[in-house]
Amino acid sequence: MYSYEVCVSNVTIPSNNLHAFYFQYLNKSITLPYAPLITRIKNHFIIHTMRKASLSLISLFMLFSASLLAQSGKVYDDLSLNSKILKSERKYAVYLPPDYETSGRSYPVLYLLHGSGDDQTGWVQFGEVLNITDKAIRDGIATPMIIIMPDANTGRRGYFNDVKGDWNYEDFFFKELVPYVEKKYRIKSDKRFRAVAGLSMGGGGSFIYALHHPEMFSSACPLSAATGPATIDDARKQLTRDNPNLADSTITNYYNSHSVLALVNNMPDAQKKAVRWYIDDGDDDFLYEGNCLVHIAMRKKEIPHEFRIRDGGHTWTYWRASLPNVLEFISQGFHQY
Repeated sequence: MYSYEVCVSNVTIPSNNLHAFYFQYLNKSITLPYAPLITRIKNHFIIHTMRKASLSLISLFMLFSASLLAQSGKVYDDLSLNSKILKSERKYAVYLPPDYETSGRSYPVLYLLHGSGDDQTGWVQFGEVLNITDKAIRDGIATPMIIIMPDANTGRRGYFNDVKGDWNYEDFFFKELVPYVEKKYRIKSDKRFRAVAGLSMGGGGSFIYALHHPEMFSSACPLSAATGPATIDDARKQLTRDNPNLADSTITNYYNSHSVLALVNNMPDAQKKAVRWYIDDGDDDFLYEGNCLVHIAMRKKEIPHEFRIRDGGHTWTYWRASLPNVLEFISQGFHQY
């Protein structure tokens, strides 16, 4: 009998009395030009035979195994839908998990929001969402999911309704984008299987969306978030810069509905455990103060949340390192305990 041990990176041929091929992650049957004995041990297949394998057969097995290991999700970053609310075509990107085309099952969904100056391609190009999510799924820390990445940079920048009411992006998100993608793709539409995350401006969007609609999201993960005005005076300075004639009542209402601190401080007790929170910011990030104040407010209100300060600044290096943690955290919410 002959023995061969084959892996993706190299080939070794031990000189013992067992002809065996080892393939990690191999979950399909193998057809050989002769009838071997196939034994499965956990995620390995061992193939025993009396015949010596040729180098070409070894190469064939290596290619077959490598093709299985290379299974990848897919990203499409130039998709669009028509918005009646915003009176324009709105672009978005989507990540589909590796088994989407073959499984027929439905998936949880993450709405992943970009930062100021980026668009729907930001998490694809700079955030490496494809490689990072594929690896998280392959390593077992994240469940297969669909990721939707909308553009909030075209027309006007931002995820909120304008204070004057003439550009209502948040209405577009909840009334048009979410129903559209959850019908187009095989998405589980229950709150339990829906999460939101984002960086910087998108971190602020993650905060506000989950605070405005706790009935929609099981988890929210703001990264390096813009938390909005900390005081009513800050809101007045910010809003009157471009809208000098705004009434005080309009400013107050907008502050109460778009300041993360105000929303947290006014959160009713019944809502405190409605959303699982994961807040992450770098120790060198210029937005550290707002995130720390939100953390302190949540502690005082006894709102359960995870708060992380790691080494780093307001950079894609930081957010790429954050993404696996986000995927793991929201997957814990998607699972049954």
